[in-house]
Amino acid sequence: MHIESAPLVGTQKLRGSDRPVEFRLVPTWDGLYTPIASCLPAGEGPHAVVVLAYGNGGGGLAWVRDAVRERDLVVEQLLTAGYGAVWIDYRTEVELGYHRGGPLTRDVRSGGEVFNRSPLEFEDQRAVVEHLASRPDVDGDRIAAVGCSHAGEMLLKLTSGWNGLAAAVVSEPASHEFLALRRQSDEDVEHLRVSDADSVRRRMDLDLATARAAAIRTPLLVMGRDGDPLQGVFRATYDLLDEVGAAVTWTTYDHPEHGYVVPERVKDGTWADREGSLAAIAEAIEFLRGRLGPGTLPA
Repeated sequence: MHIESAPLVGTQKLRGSDRPVEFRLVPTWDGLYTPIASCLPAGEGPHAVVVLAYGNGGGGLAWVRDAVRERDLVVEQLLTAGYGAVWIDYRTEVELGYHRGGPLTRDVRSGGEVFNRSPLEFEDQRAVVEHLASRPDVDGDRIAAVGCSHAGEMLLKLTSGWNGLAAAVVSEPASHEFLALRRQSDEDVEHLRVSDADSVRRRMDLDLATARAAAIRTPLLVMGRDGDPLQGVFRATYDLLDEVGAAVTWTTYDHPEHGYVVPERVKDGTWADREGSLAAIAEAIEFLRGRLGPGTLPA
């Protein structure tokens, strides 16, 4: 059966500009579809592209439409730097699915594929990157990613098993699962009872977390947030990556918003701390530029 690679399901203009945004449905490994919203620089390309993700998925096409409208600051800055921006969504997070499920194996049965488990959300992200790399208007060797919160942890899972990104920005990663953190039975993962990186480390399965971190070959920028309840997790993630010799850089910001590098407009259409977010986005872009090279700038 022939399936269109990624059907176009709509277009709109980026807020305050004439730049077109395309909404497409990208097939994932099990034949279902996940939405993306892409906005590329002018010209045929091929362009360097940055994939953007936030949170734990499951929002579908409506979510990426909202992201284009309400999380447009990072898109504007990437386009100004000459990089394409692609907001993505993916299937809903499965609690401890990565930790308990193990690597995905793919086999053939009766002429079709059979898996040992369902794909997870970070594997949807890989499917999107593989789709983008196949497009003639995208430079497949210059695709990077920015992931915040759960999407930051997704990038750790993705790069631990695959080296298909040129670089990644891991912002405020909720990486308790990647770190194999031993949780108390009554503990909310958004409010872990840890005070700093040392207290996180004492609760990790260090051998398992070290093996996962040591497999990463993708250059990473890890971004923390001063005063965040999970700052100890953010810093412990960086410390582990640094210890295993990963190409990793650390930075942190004092910002009122979780998700400050991909900020969302508040109800009146402004930003919680626009200047703070612009500074963080600028640092992220400078990091990516060192791995992607110059973007496609207007003539």
